[in-house]
Amino acid sequence: MIEQKNLTSPTKQSKFQLSEATLGYILVAPALLCIIAIALYPVLNTFKLSLYYMKLQLPGLTHFVGLQNYGTLFSDSRFWSATLNTVFFTVVSVALELVLGMVMALLMNKKFKGTGLVRAAMLIPWAIPTVISALMWKFIYNDQFGVLNDILMKIGLISSYKAWLGNPSSAMSAAIFADVWKTAPFMALLLLAGLQNISHDLYEAAKVDGAGSIRQFFSITLPLLKPIILVALIFRTLDAFRVFDLIFVMTGGGPGNSTETLSIYAYKTLFRNLDFGIGSAIAVIIFIFVFIFAIFYIKLLDKNILK
Repeated sequence: MIEQKNLTSPTKQSKFQLSEATLGYILVAPALLCIIAIALYPVLNTFKLSLYYMKLQLPGLTHFVGLQNYGTLFSDSRFWSATLNTVFFTVVSVALELVLGMVMALLMNKKFKGTGLVRAAMLIPWAIPTVISALMWKFIYNDQFGVLNDILMKIGLISSYKAWLGNPSSAMSAAIFADVWKTAPFMALLLLAGLQNISHDLYEAAKVDGAGSIRQFFSITLPLLKPIILVALIFRTLDAFRVFDLIFVMTGGGPGNSTETLSIYAYKTLFRNLDFGIGSAIAVIIFIFVFIFAIFYIKLLDKNILK
């Protein structure tokens, strides 16, 4: 009798586990359907449109062209210019935000009088909506009444007002500076969360061993912050590569397409030229880039966690 009970119990347990799995799928199904409707369907539909010659001003000429739109883009110098602008903006802005965000996080992690006030002040730029921030910097860079020109004139660094956003050599740098000012606090906030999870006992032990502040940073802080740094880089890289609103408000992609990114190029192609075939192809390429970046960072994060 005892042996029969032992033989029948695994069967009952497997049925119970199967019912739990089924219940789990049922509970996840509504959220999964929402994701498919909101995210997956637009992506698939965009890819479908990228395979067609489709201009809204010429509806009767819509027809299937396969990968011809991608071939047109790859032979377009404007597309490669927008790609280089996007990569340059992403690499430089994210690198500066990481360094500045680390400095800000280390300062906010210190305990001193007025810590709360300093933390709140540092987070103000991130709390400002991007469009408002872009308009503010557009006025600061204005070549006639901008504050930046006025300050530089008073301290003698320039002899005449400069058109910071009207010069191809300075427009991208000006946009990057505005983006770093806006989003470095977000990077600092993520890094601060990681710093507060590091035990102070490690630093006390390092002091006893004679390690200075620099040695503590490279031997304790930086290694333990690697997962948080990778998470912060994932968020900022994906966001920076898709940058649209900041540059669109500040320069509109000009002057001479010197600040035109892939997102702005896609917008102009889709909604100004009404070319849904080429515009959708640009959107698909942006999606592929973002997907590759996400997979790369996730693999690095997995390796770091497994170590």
